[in-house]
Amino acid sequence: MPTVGHFIGGEAVTHAQRHAEVTNPAQGRTTGRVALADRQQVRDAVDVAAAAQRSWRRVGLTKRAQVMFRARQILEDRRAELAATITVEHGKVLSDAEGEITRGLENVDFCAGLTHHLKGEYAEQVATGVDVHQVRQPLGVVACITPFNFPAMVPLWMITTAIAAGNAVILKPSERAPSAALQIAEAFREAGLPDGVLNVVQGDKEAADQLLIDPAVAAVSFVGSTPIARHIYSTCAAHGKRVQALGGAKNHMVVMPDADLDAAADAAVSAAYGSAGERCMAISVVVAVGDIADSLVERIRARAESLRIGDGTDPASEMGPLITEEALERVSGYVDGAAQEGAAVILDGRDLRGPAEGYFIGPSLLDHVRPGMKVYDDEIFGPVLSVVRVDSYDDGVELINANSYANGTAVFTRDGKTAREFEFDIEVGMVGINVPIPVPAGAFSFGGWKDSLFGDTHMYGPEAFNFYTRRKVVTSRWPESSESQVDLGFPTH
Repeated sequence: MPTVGHFIGGEAVTHAQRHAEVTNPAQGRTTGRVALADRQQVRDAVDVAAAAQRSWRRVGLTKRAQVMFRARQILEDRRAELAATITVEHGKVLSDAEGEITRGLENVDFCAGLTHHLKGEYAEQVATGVDVHQVRQPLGVVACITPFNFPAMVPLWMITTAIAAGNAVILKPSERAPSAALQIAEAFREAGLPDGVLNVVQGDKEAADQLLIDPAVAAVSFVGSTPIARHIYSTCAAHGKRVQALGGAKNHMVVMPDADLDAAADAAVSAAYGSAGERCMAISVVVAVGDIADSLVERIRARAESLRIGDGTDPASEMGPLITEEALERVSGYVDGAAQEGAAVILDGRDLRGPAEGYFIGPSLLDHVRPGMKVYDDEIFGPVLSVVRVDSYDDGVELINANSYANGTAVFTRDGKTAREFEFDIEVGMVGINVPIPVPAGAFSFGGWKDSLFGDTHMYGPEAFNFYTRRKVVTSRWPESSESQVDLGFPTH
């Protein structure tokens, strides 16, 4: 059985005392195993990274940019191979896997402009004969802990900025989808990145916990569930580390009475059921305003029940399986529980399973859902779409703003005034106007509010360069020798 190992100091490392199974979720069978690093292996990898970073931070910005350009081309050339790896280990359809690679490469494009992003500031003559300049310098060794649902995109959101800024990286991918990280690391090695600047350490909680407390790790980036994000934030803060921890979501899509209902239904189906709902930016609640609910629900039902469910490697498949059998059981339980709590089950995904093998479940559509129901309150992370009916725009805004999650939201309307009011009123980090999944382009930054983000810095884009660097201010004066004098007062001019 093949073993997925680590990548440390530019070399493959496969030995480990513990392993976990790697499963193809479309087949429901084990296809390999992944080495799980213990605490000592993590410490050793951090030592390698620290040694490499001391040289990497001295490499000129233009040479760093050249690495970004070359790595981007290598990854582009191997897009099909990388997408196939993602599909086999995660289950998402190939078009979705290729889409996440595209979004990840947007950040490589952005980071290739690092000579601009790392510029400092200069002020001449702030006092008589005194000049001040400010520079950005790297933190040192940083850890990137990434989730199973985007094995290429999220690592590329993190590692490229960290490396461009002059840091060395320990990347710990999810043990459920471990191979894409190795392919990315190999691409950067071939692009000329020195050995040890990017290291991949496979592992579970033991490896992650060591990264959180290791004194040589200066910062931690994380994407995952809210409970774990909260734990990572508090642990890192207690150990004096910089941290950005992105948590869960419960994303609402408001459909106004004047909206194009066919376009809204298309968007709801795509945003709710794409990647089998295993997205932190998936739409999980449609908020139907006024008397459009019946018509909108029927349109969504007709589209959802015709989705083709199957192995992601089949070009005819539109939706693949969930990641594990446990995930399948959890999502099934939410659908069953919603009926018991009084929701109307318009479409039951358990009746639309698809292939007998694998962890498949079809799209579920629930109507007359209310706050207080578990299907509304919890992040399900599966292909379950709830419809909440409200009387007015104000009721919809109040519903969304009362939610503890605040990752993404959207409004569908033809009225510019309503769209502008929504943008102004809503208390959510990312907003779409007739765009159901408002993931920002690479030149902006990604992140929510409230329980969807722990820390104050969003991911990729300009905010990421702020996160992975610290500012140093230098005040200089070159006086004439005749000006020499002793003055014990506080300098004021």
